[in-house]
Amino acid sequence: MKVTIITAFPDFMDSFISTSILGRAVKEGLIDISILDLRSYSQGNYRQIDDYAFGGGGMVLMAEPLQKALHHIFSTHGRGKVIFPSPQGGVMTQQTVETLSTAQHLIFICGHYEGIDERFCDQYVDLEISIGDYVLTGGEIPCMAIIDAVSRLLPGVVGKEQAVIEDSFYRGMLDHPHYTRPSSWKGIEVPEVLLSGDKKAIGKWRREQAVQRTLARRPDLLSRANIMPYLDKSAYVALVHHPVLDRKGESSTAAVTGLDIHDISRTCRTYGIKRFFIITPIKSQRDMAREIMHHWTEGYGATFNPLRGEALKLAKIIPSIEKTIAWVEEKEKVKPYVIATTAKFRSGSTHWMELKKSLLTLNKPVLFLFGTSWGLDEDVFSISDSTMQPIRGGINDYNHLSVRNAVAITMDRFFGFR
Repeated sequence: MKVTIITAFPDFMDSFISTSILGRAVKEGLIDISILDLRSYSQGNYRQIDDYAFGGGGMVLMAEPLQKALHHIFSTHGRGKVIFPSPQGGVMTQQTVETLSTAQHLIFICGHYEGIDERFCDQYVDLEISIGDYVLTGGEIPCMAIIDAVSRLLPGVVGKEQAVIEDSFYRGMLDHPHYTRPSSWKGIEVPEVLLSGDKKAIGKWRREQAVQRTLARRPDLLSRANIMPYLDKSAYVALVHHPVLDRKGESSTAAVTGLDIHDISRTCRTYGIKRFFIITPIKSQRDMAREIMHHWTEGYGATFNPLRGEALKLAKIIPSIEKTIAWVEEKEKVKPYVIATTAKFRSGSTHWMELKKSLLTLNKPVLFLFGTSWGLDEDVFSISDSTMQPIRGGINDYNHLSVRNAVAITMDRFFGFR
């Protein structure tokens, strides 16, 4: 990655780019950082780069020297993404950092005083970023913060890739506590599990601590966290074809469709679901589903599109919800927590965020039930542990998503990260 910094105080940045992890990355050629002195592009004996704001107020960086500096960069290194650290910008998040880490060239404009001429900003700045709701004396410190955060995601900058993955926010959750020598300090002992040498037990402890910290300190983060790595048990999805409701609201059995099998299998594979159950009591329907699956897992489709076959291997045909629950219980050695879904609001239903919190503390496998036709039969809700409130859009109460879409949205809410 190429990074160029335009600043009126270049000396301020020198030690930043030459020390610690970033300095080593620069030395090894993992990131190329250049610093341009804005005053070199000003005119007159005083090398003026700022002037009073029209209408009264403080000093503002002038558009002309900023434009000259930027054009010099464009002619020398080509165009890049122009970033202006500013209190008026969008607040930086890990998602912002991950997006910037994919750029080939980042150009930072370090403002001062009251900021920079708005005309330059309108014409050249691609992104304004704030590092928090407070004001600093200049743009150098937020510029350093952004560069430091971005550089950690570049290959080779941080020695161990796992260290980056385990950082707070990278997967939406806070990090676990860290300890070092001595093992006893002022009478306070390091948790015994960390001294055990048992990597599996240590990993479990760290996941539990990350969950506890996030729930206690930043529960708001859960909306964009992937909780799959923090669950002690697996997650399962079931597509229910019986008992479901028909158009008249009467108990019925729906037909199995190939499109549902394909798309939901792929969704489950994407989000790390352990098994996808296709529930129907009708033998001919089960036979048809097996034939579809066999084509992609062992037949011609397995050679034609092996990735599709990989997803279809997650699917299992089973005759009833009760047998599905029993199957999971046998595999996991504990009865699953069953979540029924619905497109209609039901009394006593639970918001998906509250369910997401609950799964982190239950120590049980989770089974999501999705209904076909006109939704799950009333009997299904009676054997479920919770009912998730329906997916809501922005237009009245219209909710006629296909079950395939409903599964994808739900899985992304629980097991996607952003």
